[in-house]
Amino acid sequence: MADEADTIQTNVTGIGADTAPQIALISQYVKDLSFENPNAPAVYQWQDQPQIDVQFNIGADRVGDEVLEIALKIEVKAVAPQGTAFAVELVYAALFGMRNVPEDQIQPFMLAEAPRLVFPFARRVLADAIRDGGFPPLLLDPIDFGALYLQQAEQMQATAGEPAGHA
Repeated sequence: MADEADTIQTNVTGIGADTAPQIALISQYVKDLSFENPNAPAVYQWQDQPQIDVQFNIGADRVGDEVLEIALKIEVKAVAPQGTAFAVELVYAALFGMRNVPEDQIQPFMLAEAPRLVFPFARRVLADAIRDGGFPPLLLDPIDFGALYLQQAEQMQATAGEPAGHA
């Protein structure tokens, strides 16, 4: 009987325990947006297709005990033989609340899963800014942030394993 009472007591005290890992999107927002059209209005008469260069960067910062910010920076530059058609820089950010997430799982989430979740929204803001600048909207292809994260982690591991003096 005493064993049964101990089991019931253990089960009752475990009911209210909040130990499951939880992640929630709190907010997402444009943190910085810059659009440059340095050769307007002449650029609209150019016949050459510009070369498009797209660069990405992901940043993650802890902004509170259980709140992290992911910032996806996208830079796009369109250059034709006559000069720069347009240049756009977007920093699209999101706040995530995290509770009971193991420390070794935070970085993979923030650098792989979180960017995957916010990318479609950043892509839309970027396309709208380019369209509003008088150019056809640029629809970026989806990005496999998980594969990029794993590739970067493997490169860092390989670099860390090299003997001193080799880079």
